[in-house]
Amino acid sequence: MTAEFPRLKLDRSLSMFEEAKRLAPGGVMGIRRPYNFVQGEYPIFIDRGYGGHIVDVDGNDYIDMLCAYGPIILGYDEAEINTAVKRQIDEKGFCFSLVQPVQNALEERLTKLIPCAEQAILVKTGSDATTLAVRIARGHTDRKLILRCGYHGWHDWCVEVRGGVPEEFTNLTLEFEYGSLAELEELLEKHRDQVAGIIITPVGHPNAHPVVEPPAGYLKGVRELATKHGAVLIFDEVRTGFRVSMGGAQERYGVTPDLGTFGKAMANGYAISAVVGKREFMSVVEKKVFVSSTFFPNSLEMVAAMKCIDILEREKVPASIWERGTVFLERLRKIVADSKVPCMVSGIPPMPYITFEQGPGEAAGTPGEKVYKARREYFYTQTIRRGLFVQPFHHWYIAHRHTAADLEKALGAIAESLELTARKFPVK
Repeated sequence: MTAEFPRLKLDRSLSMFEEAKRLAPGGVMGIRRPYNFVQGEYPIFIDRGYGGHIVDVDGNDYIDMLCAYGPIILGYDEAEINTAVKRQIDEKGFCFSLVQPVQNALEERLTKLIPCAEQAILVKTGSDATTLAVRIARGHTDRKLILRCGYHGWHDWCVEVRGGVPEEFTNLTLEFEYGSLAELEELLEKHRDQVAGIIITPVGHPNAHPVVEPPAGYLKGVRELATKHGAVLIFDEVRTGFRVSMGGAQERYGVTPDLGTFGKAMANGYAISAVVGKREFMSVVEKKVFVSSTFFPNSLEMVAAMKCIDILEREKVPASIWERGTVFLERLRKIVADSKVPCMVSGIPPMPYITFEQGPGEAAGTPGEKVYKARREYFYTQTIRRGLFVQPFHHWYIAHRHTAADLEKALGAIAESLELTARKFPVK
């Protein structure tokens, strides 16, 4: 019979967190705070990473399927990328008043890989990219409203926790549900000639909810509605870019937006992102729309991106991840079905996920209302104790350096944790 594993030794991590709370509000930022995991069970400070693993400051080793929330598409401590970056530092430098030639090389490469990309602008974070794309849409159309579907970062126009953001500003962004063309069309009709842009994650991945592959015809329908109403269509591919295919979800699903935002997997952890798009939309940045930053032209991240893309192409990484992820998802579905635990497997092969559901008699207003949350917390407690680093409220990723043994061990940890969960919280 499967037994519970003991709690991990996390003394140093927890001690460092107490120090961190003195030094910074909340100790660590936002989604990395302990309440987004299982408090007291997960590490807070990481010492190092290698391959598909991370090691915390207490020496605990984990198979990491959160992948730094997505940037790690290859693996940690990629020697080929790091060597290229170090060479740039030693031989040429990286921060100047003007740009270095690698900027042209990377932008040219993006225009060849991504269907919508006739031009590119390199920035640093996903939030930089989505915010710039929205500004371009407003500049191109001279309209104000943005329709959004998905998580698009922390800037004022889209932040989900709205403290400190004027209501007048947040009212300019309206949300619609992924998969519902009717709702999108209703918003466009209600606000006819006012919508500057539609921004959507082409694969649906709302926080803490199942990951949804685009239903047949859905993205095509969004494209047609955007065109009909004169709105700029933006695909937020910060998570899907270079992971579902080299040209992103737009390439895989055959629907081309006006603008696309890319980041995360673009440089395997180095801080770089991009807005790419058709020339007629991007051209407003020449004079009408302003963007500038001291650090946007820094070349280290561009060098890292060039080398990362080299490896992605040479080793056919997206295809490999998709193939191995397909097998992983199939086995994960069987494990969950066999467990009889009320939970759901969702996702696409590069981005699997388990979400917990209410069982019979556990609906809102009943004595069992909170049982599904207790199941979720207990399951993730057991997986972390078994050395599998996944997150309760965010989908997982498969990285290139996850070995067959890593994925096998991950499935074993999930199966054992579900067995224990079923025993501790039986469905009545």
